[in-house]
Amino acid sequence: MNHISPTLWQFLVKWMTNFALFPPEASKIAPQMDALYFFMVLVSLIGLTVVILLVTSFSILYSKGRHPVAEQIEGSTLLEATWTIIPLGLFLVMFVWGALIYFRVFTPPANAMNIYVVGKQWMWKAEHPGGQHEINSLHVPTGRAVQLTLISQDVFHSFSIPAFRVKREAIPGRYTTVWFEATTPGTYHLFCTQYCGTEHSHMIGDIVVLTPEDYKKWLAESTSGASLAQNGERLFASLSCSACHNTRPDARGPSLANVYGAKLPLSSGGTVTADDAYLREAILNPSQHITQGYAPIMPTYQGQLSEEGVIALVEYIKNLNSDYRIQQTLNTTELLPESEGKAPAATQTPAAKGSASQGMVKQ
Repeated sequence: MNHISPTLWQFLVKWMTNFALFPPEASKIAPQMDALYFFMVLVSLIGLTVVILLVTSFSILYSKGRHPVAEQIEGSTLLEATWTIIPLGLFLVMFVWGALIYFRVFTPPANAMNIYVVGKQWMWKAEHPGGQHEINSLHVPTGRAVQLTLISQDVFHSFSIPAFRVKREAIPGRYTTVWFEATTPGTYHLFCTQYCGTEHSHMIGDIVVLTPEDYKKWLAESTSGASLAQNGERLFASLSCSACHNTRPDARGPSLANVYGAKLPLSSGGTVTADDAYLREAILNPSQHITQGYAPIMPTYQGQLSEEGVIALVEYIKNLNSDYRIQQTLNTTELLPESEGKAPAATQTPAAKGSASQGMVKQ
């Protein structure tokens, strides 16, 4: 805050924090957002003061006692230009300042650690890449950029961390992202700020900020034994996705190795970037984007996979840099006796039958 006295800044922040009027600044972006907020408050107070002084002075100078007979006063071009240009300039400063902060908040750095957050009535579920799962709690380290990939399982929710000055909507059927870098260890409040039903006020939690050393200990103690990618690999195999997604000449689906981040040609003639949103759409709505050279034969898994299951599959595909393990899975399945390679006909669900015969053709 080079443009504000450090002493005055500390006084404002600490005074408002101690009196519960202002949340603490616990992220890298928080001081920048607070500076814009205080600037807007200052401009508003100055504007209010000017208006009150003008109204008071005009009421006295042009009262009926001083001027019993009304006089016509012509306008002043200079005066009108002044009260138009100055507010316009101030508003433009606020707009540019706010836009810079907005793009900074919603453009995560390339090396950010990604954590998935699923909102559902009435709880938050966090999925860490290492397989750690949390309910209404989120552990993060200091000094590390953390990207949150949010989605809702039912209605609109809003993930808000006041101490970080972070708020992002969790929308059904679509990934949204936001990032932060925590600076101060401690426990901070987590809220849902979008009315989401009768228990909306109970949809709260804690953000626990740890030092890098303590965070490593927490990761080691909280692991479920399998990472998201490993859970996704198991799900990939159980759905028989490798039956179509392999490197064989007669493969009915494209290879998924190194597909994440690539530009894929479509049968419609365009291209699409294989990011998280695309991978999710390809699993749940495969007919939306048909990969060039492949038939639209993949069944939809809409309603058959939970959001956590889709996240695991997406994370697996993101980390898939070769077809080796897919080929190993395929070979192992083919070596099993027919009775062991699939579920009994009486117990096999329609979804399992469709996935076993057609595979998970990612298009």
